[in-house]
Amino acid sequence: MTDRLEIKAALTVDDAGTITGIAWPFGSPDRVGDVIEKGAIASPEVLPMLFAHDQAQVIGVWDEISETPDGLTVKGRLLVDDVERAREVRAMIRTKAVSGLSIGFRTKASKPRQRGRTITALDLHEISVVAVPSHPGAQITSIKAADGTADHKEPILENEAEIEVKNDPVISPEDLKALKADVATIKAKLNRPTAANTNNPAAANDNGVEQKAFADYLRSGEVDRKALTIANDAPGYVLAPEETSGEFIRNLVEFSPVRGIVDVRSTGSHTIILPKRLTVTNAKWKGEAVASEASEPTFDQMEFSVKEMTTHVDVGNWLIEDASHDVEAEIRLALAEDFGAKEGFAFVNGSAAVEPKGFMQEAAITNSLNGHATNLSADALIKLMYSLPGVYRNRGTWAMNGTTLAVIRTLKDGNGNYLWQPSYQAGQPETILGRPVVELIDMPDVAANAFPIIFGDFKAGYRIYDRIELQVRPNPYLLATEGVIRFHARRRVGAGVVRTDVFRKLKMATA
Repeated sequence: MTDRLEIKAALTVDDAGTITGIAWPFGSPDRVGDVIEKGAIASPEVLPMLFAHDQAQVIGVWDEISETPDGLTVKGRLLVDDVERAREVRAMIRTKAVSGLSIGFRTKASKPRQRGRTITALDLHEISVVAVPSHPGAQITSIKAADGTADHKEPILENEAEIEVKNDPVISPEDLKALKADVATIKAKLNRPTAANTNNPAAANDNGVEQKAFADYLRSGEVDRKALTIANDAPGYVLAPEETSGEFIRNLVEFSPVRGIVDVRSTGSHTIILPKRLTVTNAKWKGEAVASEASEPTFDQMEFSVKEMTTHVDVGNWLIEDASHDVEAEIRLALAEDFGAKEGFAFVNGSAAVEPKGFMQEAAITNSLNGHATNLSADALIKLMYSLPGVYRNRGTWAMNGTTLAVIRTLKDGNGNYLWQPSYQAGQPETILGRPVVELIDMPDVAANAFPIIFGDFKAGYRIYDRIELQVRPNPYLLATEGVIRFHARRRVGAGVVRTDVFRKLKMATA
């Protein structure tokens, strides 16, 4: 929450640009009940003079700042000889177009009052000439407009202090009428007898939800719906309670990094057709004057269909508006993680007609036998690797899950050397028999009749075609009468094995 400050000040200026005034009157609270005690203000000897709290409009300097019985009295100099804006401000002061001062500060210590606070220590950062002065009342460091309202802006880091600059508001008669009605409603709630305020004096009960909301409303001009309504809704309670930590705890979502090792391309159609050569020509050695024989290579084609994955999420308008975190951003993140995990599984084990076909479900890939149902054999891995042609073997990558990888890390060759070797350079993968290994969580475990390991040239053998990236589109109209926004999410992608001869799978024996 941000609180805005207002200053009641007397302001005079002479021809030379010398300006004096009362930047802060002591002895009375502001409209939200905040009081600053005499002696609470810590200020350097010199402060910048700004116009309307605009850091780009430095118009002078305050070089005399002191506390008097009337308040914080200041005297400064408009830089009328050097700054055009300073001369304009001097003219505006003389015509009474501007007549007040406003201060920017950081609250260091305060104590609650029945209505508002008593600020006992603050650091003063700047004093501005403003069109409409207001009485002080602030939390942390802020500037308040004349009526205690202003638009929120992100904090600006200046001199190691966060200064929030607020502009004077413009409010229509209709909005003012609605605000007065809201104030009347909240006042009625505050006056309603309850067990809490019957047994305790009002001063001891000013931390109640309604009183807190009312004080917040007077400071910001907005009703705090987070405390008044959303906390009663079970789904919204998590994101919109009375106070929420800035940290967001998320569950871990794991998915296979398949995209990093295969060939990923884009497509503009719902179907991809790839011509395929099945056989080569049939050249033969012949003697002189012997006629050559014709060759007839055969061709075919393979087809990949683009698949679609969809879902939707319904979220209440109030939860989006009042939550302490960016609900829409969290929804988009959750969808991205879910879609990534689902497509990662499909690229490995996809078998249904509505999903991309995974490489582990391709029956045409040659199997290499392990020879045992549950114990991995180091010799079997060596045979599997060298069963591939050299051009594919030299570009090959091992793929398995973490459980299988843990077993392989204990295997040794006949000379006592571990098959697995760690990475000795940042960014380089660990290796098995000199070739990189990738951990895919969707690969099966070591078990009888299972295929826990695959090795091959994934770039040449498996291809992903992206048609539509993840789209998340809010629809505020479908359920508008119910106060709900529906977020539609969809993804279109196709994938499949394009070369079966570049892979080998390890098959465990049947128990």
